[in-house]
Amino acid sequence: MAGEIPRAQPPPAVPETVRHPYLLLWRWRRNPLRRPSDRLAAWISLGLVLAVLVAAPAAMFGVGDSAYRHYRSTAEQEARTRDHRPAVLAHDAPRHPEPGSDEAKKVRYPVPVRYTGPDGVSRTGTTEVAPGLPADSTVLVWVDAEGRITGPPLTAEQIRSRTMGWAILAFLGVVLTGLAAHAATGLVLHRRNLAQWDAAWAGTAPRWSGHP
Repeated sequence: MAGEIPRAQPPPAVPETVRHPYLLLWRWRRNPLRRPSDRLAAWISLGLVLAVLVAAPAAMFGVGDSAYRHYRSTAEQEARTRDHRPAVLAHDAPRHPEPGSDEAKKVRYPVPVRYTGPDGVSRTGTTEVAPGLPADSTVLVWVDAEGRITGPPLTAEQIRSRTMGWAILAFLGVVLTGLAAHAATGLVLHRRNLAQWDAAWAGTAPRWSGHP
């Protein structure tokens, strides 16, 4: 209809291709809206990134080396104080519901056994054996220096896996600490900005409202 005022239209969407390719670096670019706190936040972020890049690998290798030395020493001590000894089943081991199956070959049942400790004294304990073993069958058990049934010494694969686990935990710990520090400093600066905005608005509001 002639003379009718057209309805307001929303502004066109800005295509992705025209966005500034260095948007993440805006705190370092000259910008009239940039505040001192923005520059401070940028430098803090950069410092934390550099610190994490240096500290995380150092922590990973340091903790990994300490863990490797610890577990290797433990394995050597276990190898000196533990040995294989024959033990006799006190009664029949339970039978698996599916004899001969792959699961039956892997499953183990705890059964009481009799064995002789390092001091020559006859002892009793419990160890895990294959299903279906009859009473009086002989199996080998690991016994420590005090004559108790225990596990075998740590293997090289167990040492590597445990060492890698501690190294990864150390690396993640440094990264998470850096992220937490970044979040904490960002929160402090954000609250500081809000306080400054409130103070500035308290001085500007009377000029807008016309009241002293």
